[in-house]
Amino acid sequence: MNFYGLIIGAATFLLIGCFHVIVIKGEYYFSKKIWPLFLVVGIGTLLLSLFIDNSIISALVAVFGISCLWSIKELIEQEERVKKGWFPKNPNRKE
Repeated sequence: MNFYGLIIGAATFLLIGCFHVIVIKGEYYFSKKIWPLFLVVGIGTLLLSLFIDNSIISALVAVFGISCLWSIKELIEQEERVKKGWFPKNPNRKE
C-alpha cells in the first residue's frame, strides 16, 4: 500500500489550518504590511522543494510555499474582514 497521498493530504489540511491562524494573527499584530515576508518565504521554500529528493518532504515543502504565497491574498482580504467588523481590530496598532 502507498500512503504518500494520505500523508500529503493530511499534512496539507493541517498546514492550511495553521496558515488560517497565522494570517489572522499576522494581520492583527502587523497589518498586511508583512506580505513581503510571505513572498520571500514562499518563493524560497518552493525553490527549496525542487532540490529535495524525498517525494513526501518535497511535496510538503512545496505546499508550505504555496500556502505562504496564498496568504498574501488572505492578508489583504483579512484587512477587509476587520474593516467590516468580522474580526477584531488591534487597538494598540497605530494606523
